[in-house]
Amino acid sequence: MEHVGFANSCATLRSVELARFGARVMVEGGCLLWSLVYLVVRTCSPWCGCWGGRVARRRLLALVACVSRCPDLFALVWLLGRPRRSKEFEILVLRHELVILRRQSTRPKLTRADRALLASLSRSLPRTAWTVFSFKPETLLRWHRQLIARRWTYSHRRPGRPGLERSLRELILCLARQNPHWGYKRIVGELKGLGIPVSATSVRKVLLEAGLQPAPQRTHSSWRAFLRAQAASMLACDFLTVETVFLQRIYVLFFISLATRRIEYIACSSNPDGRWVAQQARNLVMQFGDEKPFRFLIHDRDTKFSHAFDEVFRTEGIRVIRTPVEAPNANAYAERWVRTVRADCLDRILILGRRHFEHVLRVYRRHYNEHRPHRALQLLPRNGREPTPLTAPAGLRRRDLLGGLIHEYDAA
Repeated sequence: MEHVGFANSCATLRSVELARFGARVMVEGGCLLWSLVYLVVRTCSPWCGCWGGRVARRRLLALVACVSRCPDLFALVWLLGRPRRSKEFEILVLRHELVILRRQSTRPKLTRADRALLASLSRSLPRTAWTVFSFKPETLLRWHRQLIARRWTYSHRRPGRPGLERSLRELILCLARQNPHWGYKRIVGELKGLGIPVSATSVRKVLLEAGLQPAPQRTHSSWRAFLRAQAASMLACDFLTVETVFLQRIYVLFFISLATRRIEYIACSSNPDGRWVAQQARNLVMQFGDEKPFRFLIHDRDTKFSHAFDEVFRTEGIRVIRTPVEAPNANAYAERWVRTVRADCLDRILILGRRHFEHVLRVYRRHYNEHRPHRALQLLPRNGREPTPLTAPAGLRRRDLLGGLIHEYDAA
């Protein structure tokens, strides 16, 4: 009987505890449970029609997705039903862990969600309980003000006209850097000629933001730009010699443009006296005609360049510049072409005679001017020909020059 009475008393106590647990859940978590019940009832209302049934299914799926993404929702319901003493012990453990974390020298890094949660919870606690946080009260208040400001801040665009596109800004800066003597109004006119309307104020603002003066005060230019501008009107000439199979020496007179690296004229002779050299100068001037693209001629102090040779160019308005004594670097472009023609052709072939040599020079000159790339010209040919894209390796075509001594490749 005592055993039965003890069992009944245990059952009674167990039922009382369950009743208290249910009452606590209903009281403390009433708002949360009634909210869930309201959502379920509203979602599954029986008076919804066909279209309303679709809406109800969508709401139910949204509710299921929300609950599945928030697994802490059920943990919160279970937390509301736990005994008060158990929660107090857990709070004591968490406070001790917080003290341990505060001993660390590094400051914890919080995300935006962490700040929003702490700021929201701080409003539900009295000021005296704010000591549990690892931050100052002013910090929590600032986070709360930022949360309110973000809540009531609406997206809006900046007042005024929209800014210029990035491509247009880059084009303006490109024109300003490539033309340092242009002012901002000159750039506006150039853009207007390209069909791009832009105000002078916008161009001036872009230049100032990039650290460039809007007025034409950017007149300082680099030595590279200065020498390139001077090279466009300069011509160089020199001699090279070749020994044939029968030990006959042949002299080659050539003229090269410093800007385009193009061989403008070439001639060869076994006895280049003053009369022959002067006649080659006349032939070159006749080849130019009325264009007169050059203003300066550079050559060394070789005795073959006679006074009559220089006078031909002076009468055409071309100034003759002689290099210093024994200074081949002063005529570097001509010396570099001598090395190129020897490495590509003359050192790899035997010259039989003058006619054979003239044929070799004619073929190599065409290859050098029209096909061979040059590093100073961005690895493009000297005639400005655009490369033809190769679609497949099978479409590659090779053309042999001088019996296969030189190869040229083109897209078929």
